[in-house]
Amino acid sequence: MASNPSPIILQTGKQPKHSVIWLHGLGADGHDFVPIADELKLPVAVRYIFPHAPMRPVTINGGFVMRAWYDIAGQSIDAQQDEAGIRASQSLVEALIDQEVAHDIAPQNIFLAGFSQGGAIALHTALRQTVPLAGVLALSTYLPLAESVPGELQGQSKTSPVFMAHGRSDPVVPYALGVASRDALLEFGYAVEWHEYAMQHSVCDAELRDIEAWFKNKIGV
Repeated sequence: MASNPSPIILQTGKQPKHSVIWLHGLGADGHDFVPIADELKLPVAVRYIFPHAPMRPVTINGGFVMRAWYDIAGQSIDAQQDEAGIRASQSLVEALIDQEVAHDIAPQNIFLAGFSQGGAIALHTALRQTVPLAGVLALSTYLPLAESVPGELQGQSKTSPVFMAHGRSDPVVPYALGVASRDALLEFGYAVEWHEYAMQHSVCDAELRDIEAWFKNKIGV
C-alpha cells in the first residue's frame, strides 16, 4: 500500500498555541475543509491540521477504493461496524495529537473536529484520551462503537466539551442516529452543545457562525 500523503497544515498566525485536527468525510480528502480556516474568524493564531484518510475499498460503494477512515458494510451505518478500521484511524489521529504536543501545543489546547466519518473518528478518539483535549467538533455524524464506550472511556476526557451539529433532513447519517449519539454522550457524562439545521448532509452558514462562537468561547476570547 502506498504511503499516505502528509496532512495539510495551515497556521493563521505566528507561534500558535491552539491546534485543530480536522477530519474529512468519506471519499473526500484533507483539502475538503481547508477553506474553513478562512471562514472562521478566530482572534488567536491557530494551527490547522487536515489529514487525508487512507485509501481503502468501501463495501457500500461496491468495493470501490477511496479515502475512508473505515469501511461501511451497508445502509445501516451503525450496524456491522468496522472496528479494526475505526481503531486504526484512532491510532492515526493519536499520532497527530502527539505531533502537536511535540510542537509545544498543550493537549488542553488541541481540538478534534470532523465531518461525517471524520466526526465519528473524532468522537471515538476523544473519549479515549487519558489527557483531556480542548474539545470535539462533530458535524453530521454519530458515535461509533458506542457499546464499547463504558469500558474504554477515560474519566478525565469528560471535561472535553462536545459540539454536535446535524441536518434534520440528512439522508446519509440519519438525524435520529445523531440524536441518539448525543443522548448517549450526555448519559456518559459529557457536556454536549447540540445544534440542528434545516439542511441535508452538509455544512451551512448558520452552522459556521455557531462553530465560530463555540471556538471563541472554548479558547476564552
